[in-house]
Amino acid sequence: MSNLVRIIICSALLIGTIALFWTGNWGWGILGILITILGFVTVFFHEYMLIAQWYMRKQDMATAEKWLRKITNYEKQLIPQQHGYYNMLIGLIESQRAPMQSEKYFKKALTLGLHMDHNIALAKLSLAGVAMAKRNKREAEKLLQEAKKADKNKLLADQIKMMKDQMGMLDKQQIRYNR
Repeated sequence: MSNLVRIIICSALLIGTIALFWTGNWGWGILGILITILGFVTVFFHEYMLIAQWYMRKQDMATAEKWLRKITNYEKQLIPQQHGYYNMLIGLIESQRAPMQSEKYFKKALTLGLHMDHNIALAKLSLAGVAMAKRNKREAEKLLQEAKKADKNKLLADQIKMMKDQMGMLDKQQIRYNR
């Protein structure tokens, strides 16, 4: 359902709720307010995205992917601020299956815009992992530095440190093979 239709339905619910209060049906009016608020929340936070994020927190990637795939045309169904997050969630799911294929989703998420710093850091950390898998050390180091700078609350500090350690081991392997 497009956002325009949601807004029209929520506006009709709001008018109906006001009419309930006007006629003195306070109990039904309070229930109407709750339903109207729930409707307006789904305009800004798409319910399929919320459900998919909940399943991702539970580490159930298959079910999260099922809910994300129900969004057939994200450009019409989601508000522009959610386009980047949609691509990031698809990239996270894709990185479990085929890490090299997830690169395009993370790059698109960064170009469309992520508003929270830790999400930017997560996307750049994932891109650094892909660059490391491609043996592109320079790009991986650059992305790791950007991820470290974006991770202001140090939520991904352990993962960044682990990635740097893996890059050090990669250097040792390259020296061993070059001899």
